[in-house]
Amino acid sequence: MDWKSEYKNFLLILGFFLFAYFMPVDSELFRNSIIDAFALAKWYAQEHVLLCLVPAFFIAGVIAVFISQTAVIKYLGAKTNKIKAYLIASVSGTILAVCSCTVLPLFSSIHKKGAGLGPAIAFLYSGPAINILAIILTARILGFELGVARVIGAVSFSLLIGLIMAFIYRDEEKEKADAQLLLPEIDDQKPFWMTATHFFILVAILVFVNWGKPASSTEGFWYFIYANKWYFTSVLGVAFSISLIYIVGVKLIYVIAGLVAVVLSAIIFSGNTLIPFIVAVIATTIALTYTEGEANQWLGETWGFTKQIIPLLGAGVLVAGFLFGSPDGKGGIIPDNLVFKLVGGNSIFSNLFASIVGAFMYFATLTEIPILQGLINNGMGKGPALALLLAGPALSLPNMLVIRSVIGTQKTFVYVSLVVIMATISGLIYGELF
Repeated sequence: MDWKSEYKNFLLILGFFLFAYFMPVDSELFRNSIIDAFALAKWYAQEHVLLCLVPAFFIAGVIAVFISQTAVIKYLGAKTNKIKAYLIASVSGTILAVCSCTVLPLFSSIHKKGAGLGPAIAFLYSGPAINILAIILTARILGFELGVARVIGAVSFSLLIGLIMAFIYRDEEKEKADAQLLLPEIDDQKPFWMTATHFFILVAILVFVNWGKPASSTEGFWYFIYANKWYFTSVLGVAFSISLIYIVGVKLIYVIAGLVAVVLSAIIFSGNTLIPFIVAVIATTIALTYTEGEANQWLGETWGFTKQIIPLLGAGVLVAGFLFGSPDGKGGIIPDNLVFKLVGGNSIFSNLFASIVGAFMYFATLTEIPILQGLINNGMGKGPALALLLAGPALSLPNMLVIRSVIGTQKTFVYVSLVVIMATISGLIYGELF
């Protein structure tokens, strides 16, 4: 008998028993934390899964099937020109209004395709950290200096963290680069412009369906886009239908049937924009199911990423809700007033604490701004505010669990540690300057 394995099982059982035995069920704080854990899971499911993760999974599937391994290696591979690879990876977030969880299937896909560890990590950080709308709103709501500091910090972080990770694991990267040299040059089955068109239509759909309402305005360009985002999405939906026919190879009858179903659902459920979107996803899934070749492979890869990521995200969201609470709840097991006390001033501890809390909390796209506004109004220092901004949107507990499943425990620990340390140092410097 393998007693080492059996003792491990025994310790797991013992740990659960002790937790259950001493569970403080009579504590109001504990009960509220349990409720908030499920409240956050419900909020996440209602507000984030359908509009953010579902398009992201389909985009990841496109990368996995329609973008050849040769193309990924050419631009992001371990042997690629470092300047080109890191520039592409570090600024990619400007076109992706995604959060720390939505970026995961995209990161997993490019890593699977052979991207170098450094550029892949740069993309992983930059995806949720550098979207243009978040930067603009940070400058307008939290102050111009904080907005500029966020841009500088996020871009430099993505480059530095990617370079450091590549240096630490340089021997492993050298082996990957040598292996890539032996791979045959395989031309893409489709012209690049066709794949790029299909990809960017999906990215545009992801961006517009998640376009948030400007916090301090009911007019202007940004509000105009928000007020008409579903009209833009509808136009993109038509473009997506055409793309399915001429690029993916889906039969015309399937696409027409899907469009009819979407239009009928929009008429029947007038005023509920989510229903037609769900119908469109279902129609696309059915069409890909019954289409052979790349279309069916695309659906298979999309489902593969979904199976890998969703369970870990669900567990992570529950734990994050228990620790820190939900947006409209009574708070997690860690009291809010304690957080306010710990992030005042500009000490090493306050910046480090803000970085760690930000790293483990979950922020949906743009939600970090109103949360930070509330913390600043309650006495949060400027340095810790920047530290949280640089660590929070790019990381979360669910995010860490999935990253671990892709690159392993050690690399995940190094990545998270680098983000926390660099966010802490940046917060200290910013707090001293301003």
